[in-house]
Formats: sequence, structure tokens, C-alpha cells
Amino acid sequence: MELRSAALKALQLADPAAKAAAASALHPAPDGLLDTHARLSPEVPLPGRSDRPPLVEPAAVPRRSPFTTAGRAALLHAVAHIERNAIDLALDAAWRFAGMPAAYYRDWLRVASEEALHFTLLCEHLATLGHAYGDFAAHDGLWTMTERTAGDITARMALVPRTLEARGLDATPPMQDKLKRAGDHRAVAILDIILRDEIGHVAVGNHWYRWLCQRDGHDPVAHYAVLAERHGAPRAKPPFNLAARSAAGFTAAELSALGTS
Repeated sequence: MELRSAALKALQLADPAAKAAAASALHPAPDGLLDTHARLSPEVPLPGRSDRPPLVEPAAVPRRSPFTTAGRAALLHAVAHIERNAIDLALDAAWRFAGMPAAYYRDWLRVASEEALHFTLLCEHLATLGHAYGDFAAHDGLWTMTERTAGDITARMALVPRTLEARGLDATPPMQDKLKRAGDHRAVAILDIILRDEIGHVAVGNHWYRWLCQRDGHDPVAHYAVLAERHGAPRAKPPFNLAARSAAGFTAAELSALGTS
């Protein structure tokens, strides 16, 4: 099966473990199977979802202390849900937008595979805490922005990987500090892997956002403000992990626009 078509098939899978396995199988991608110009159409609503976890408004997701086993499980479940959504985001970026260079699709298939690894590691650790993915309520904020940007690849690159996913670069170190104090060293090690890879994923968004801006004659900083307002993107809030954001390819001008200087 051609790779973008396979990405769409994986996105349509409802079972999270099956979706993760299908995403993992797409990278490394064999040469000659990239249907870069095909116009694809999903046969069922996207993304494929199981009945669990129940989805609620963000404010209704319970906050629990990481200093109890149940609280750590709830926290790591929330991260697992983000990673499950991130698989969907990467698969959607790969199948939805036709006519991009082959490197674009290979980048997003690699991202999908790495997000699948993150999800699997978190689910394995959840099992050691007596829980499974789906045991706690979650929200759908990441996929909502994916839907808002479905008709504009530049907005997608601007507002999903380099806005919503970049927030994970800021949030991960404080979360690790809490987990260290709670004595959950395995969770800290998993988050080390996630942070390392997510720097690369945000860098993919930065690269293709700038490529698209150059192609279309947009100033990246000025155009970002237009897209953020048009699609209702949340404003980034401090504290910022400036080292990670810099490693992910944000320029000094972009970091300044966050209000960091």
C-alpha cells in the first residue's frame, strides 16, 4: 500500500494499540511508495476512536497529586493521551496535504512512529501502576486544532507542532521534577525520551512552516500572528523552556515574540 494511503488507514483505526503498531510500521518508509500527489478521502469519520477514555471539557479533567500511585497514574495517563493524539496529528499531516516534497511525508511518518513509541512506553508504565489507557477522563484539545487547520497546511504547521506540541517542551521539566520527588524514576526516564524526540518534532513543524512561508512570500513571525488569530490558537504562557525551544529551531525573533525578552 502507498504510504500516505497507509497513514490514512492507520488514522482510521479505533484501537489505540493497533493504531500505534500501524504507525510504527510506517517508518522507515520504503523508497518508491510515496503517493505524494494523490488526493485521498477518508471513508469514515476521523480519527478512529475507541469508547475509552471518556472525553470531557479540559476544565473537567481531574487534577491529582503525583505523590500518590493513583495520582501519578492520572498524570501519566494525561501524557499518554497527548501522545495518542500526537500519533493522530502526525498521520493526519502525512495523508491530508498533497503535493509537498517527499521529505515532508517522510518527516511526518517518522514523527508518527516516535509518538507511537512514546504512547507504548507510557502504557507499559501505567500497567505497573495498576492502570491502563482509558481509565481516566481526557480532553480533545489537540485534535480540535487539527480540525480547524484541515484546509490550510501553513496554519497546521504553525499552530499544531510549533504551538500546541511546543507547550510540551515547557511543561515536561517541571513534571519530571515532581515525578523525581515522588520517586518514579521510570516515568522520569520515559519523559527524557519524549522530550528529546519532541524537540525534533517541533523542529519538523518549524522547518516546514518556514518552507511554506518562503514559498508563499510570508514573513514567518508576522504571518504566525495572523494565523493564530484566525484559528483561535491559545497564547503561549511562561515559563518557557528556552533551551529546548531554541534547539527545536525557534529563532531569536520568535522567542522574543513570546514575551521572553
